[in-house]
Amino acid sequence: MRVITGTDTVRGVNLSRLDLNLLVALDALLQHRSVSRAAEQLGLSQPAVSAQLAKLRRHFDDELLARTGNQYRLTPLASRLRDRVQLALSGIERVFTTGSEFDPAASTREFRLLVSDYFVAVLGPAVAALLAEEAPDTRLRLIPHTPQLIDEAVQVLTGFDLLLMPHGFLTDLRCQDLYRDEWVCLVSADADVGEALTMTQLAAMPWVATYHGPTASSHAARQLRLTGIEPDVRVVTETFLTVPGLIAGSDRVALLQRRLADRIPPELGVRALPCPFPAGPLVEAMWWHPMYDDDPEHRYLRDVLARAAEKQVAAGEDRS
Repeated sequence: MRVITGTDTVRGVNLSRLDLNLLVALDALLQHRSVSRAAEQLGLSQPAVSAQLAKLRRHFDDELLARTGNQYRLTPLASRLRDRVQLALSGIERVFTTGSEFDPAASTREFRLLVSDYFVAVLGPAVAALLAEEAPDTRLRLIPHTPQLIDEAVQVLTGFDLLLMPHGFLTDLRCQDLYRDEWVCLVSADADVGEALTMTQLAAMPWVATYHGPTASSHAARQLRLTGIEPDVRVVTETFLTVPGLIAGSDRVALLQRRLADRIPPELGVRALPCPFPAGPLVEAMWWHPMYDDDPEHRYLRDVLARAAEKQVAAGEDRS
């Protein structure tokens, strides 16, 4: 057994000997894949950034940026480092911006949310409006989540503020419900299916699926399989907003959230029909790492989302 003592040593790496400015340079280089553009972002000269790249190459014993013709590409190691570097920078920022009190009006914090385009369409404007009013100097960064990020949510959420997801995918995290929705079946406006779909029709129709995979499947899709129907998936998309265009003018069918379906303009040529099977309710929630339970900034952000959801739900009830 190896015993390491000292607070500046982690897994054999002596942090006191590392220049954390190199982490900032590494992030810029991995984002831009260009020394000149990274230098422009950092406000440094190209020779200075080239020198930082040389240090990084020596540290990792890897080229990181490999020239291909007139361009640079990321090496396999650099590709693995890209998300980790952003998580590390976010964590460092949290350490040095944390205070005992939080004043939204004076904050310059960047709030980082992992979201789907469904959440952005339904709740994004309301969240942005509240922050603009109460915390005008903050920044809201909405980052698309992926099945891989969801599978690693416990680790990933040490570097992000919130993950917006319905129930049924995550465990071992704190969560708070925001609003309820329901699933509908989306078909083309000219589809010859009548005013209600049958299970026989669902079994025969080709499907557009969202987040289709072993672990990336909605609760409604799993409920459909429990009826004995395995959807004939012909098109897979990881953005809900692309579903109407993939349905219009076709014989395909898809599951979509009611709140999103209600926002589809008539000219897109689709219509929403009730699900002919018990799809179950969709409960949208915000999820976070337990380490942020008592963080004042995080509590404020959670309150903003809760108030935004309350307003949107009330507005929807007024329209109905």
